[in-house]
Amino acid sequence: MADRTEIQRERARRLRIAAQETARAEERLGSDPESEVRIEEVSIDEVPVEPEEEPVAVGEPPVERDETRGEAAEVPLEVDETPVEIEIEIEAVEPADQAVEPVEAIEPGFEEPPPLPPRPPSAVPRARRRPLDPFGFVAAVAEGLARGLDLAAAVDGAAALLPTPARRTTERIAARLRGDYSQDEWGYDEEFVELVRPFFDFMYERWWRVRAIGLENLPAHGPAMIVANHAGVLPWDATMMSTAIFKEHPLPRQPRFMVLDWAFRLPWVSGFMRRVGGVVASPFNALRLLEQGHLVMVFPEGSKGAGKPFSERYRLQRFGRGGFVEIALRAGSPIVPVAVVGSEEIYPKLGEFRLLARLLGAPYVPITPTFPALGPLGAVPLPSRWRIEFCPTLDLSGYPPEAAEDRATVFELSERVRDTIQEKLLENLVKRGSPFL
Repeated sequence: MADRTEIQRERARRLRIAAQETARAEERLGSDPESEVRIEEVSIDEVPVEPEEEPVAVGEPPVERDETRGEAAEVPLEVDETPVEIEIEIEAVEPADQAVEPVEAIEPGFEEPPPLPPRPPSAVPRARRRPLDPFGFVAAVAEGLARGLDLAAAVDGAAALLPTPARRTTERIAARLRGDYSQDEWGYDEEFVELVRPFFDFMYERWWRVRAIGLENLPAHGPAMIVANHAGVLPWDATMMSTAIFKEHPLPRQPRFMVLDWAFRLPWVSGFMRRVGGVVASPFNALRLLEQGHLVMVFPEGSKGAGKPFSERYRLQRFGRGGFVEIALRAGSPIVPVAVVGSEEIYPKLGEFRLLARLLGAPYVPITPTFPALGPLGAVPLPSRWRIEFCPTLDLSGYPPEAAEDRATVFELSERVRDTIQEKLLENLVKRGSPFL
């Protein structure tokens, strides 16, 4: 007979076996971090198992202490020596908020597709990217200039308003404005033009919605003089014609445009205009550029055309004494008349600041609907619709260089160019319709 200690020891051993079986069952099921597994029910039924043999003294039968009487009494115990078999029932419980799809058997030879690569840290969702705000950028640049900053510092400070690619480009522009660049003898910087081209493209395509026609009339090689009407304080018409040539001509070229010398006295404007192709307006500079084979833009109206009141828009002023014809005849280059519709509405002139113009050395400082009422924001041009037409080329190859001394010939050719531009201006005004819609 076995005493109570042996029975308890036997039951502890059986429970230990049950725990080991439970652990092995959990290992077979696997451990999924998003699933939960618990023992739903454990039942122990006594079935035959081999008991452990305990040493018993010979001649001394096992006894059990009778706790009720406080003494040892020989009570025979019937010990079932059949082994115990443990049956464990395990149920996998799924989380309440997730549904586990049944796993289909994978056929032999089937290879699972590789997992998708993780998203790189630099791939920011589109919704989180800073949107492009060109108006805020221009306003920030104007505000920086009003505070007394130079152009490089103003552009650098406003770059924080742009998304990352545009900000990096703008910072490169500001760095180049500080001095580290290469340029030709005229100050033209090809790399700088490539940096600012996205801004010109935006003004061309989105802001002014320019439509350019007749670009096939522009020579693809050799010198040529582009003669156009002029409006606005800044040479926006020259930059838009240059953008049209670069974007839509079969063989794009970078023209050089003549600018009145007073603009080059402005510290934050002169460096920018030189780098994008601006040259001080003079007969010597224009002739030398043509001799070097460049496209040269001239505006024979001069300050009289840019400074005329809004009520006289698109009425060409006199072309002076025809000096551009003399230069073209001496260089033997053709003349391409160009009519620009849309530039008269970007800064509608209502009046003038004569005292401020005298202080700046400018021919005039206009009063517009937005300036000075809006302060620096008044420098932002209005979004008028543009049409630019490159008219048929006036070939001067039949004239000798000595014809530049013939005043009648010079005046006759100058008036022919002026009449062509005036006629095309009126035609394109009708074709354009509303200036802002």
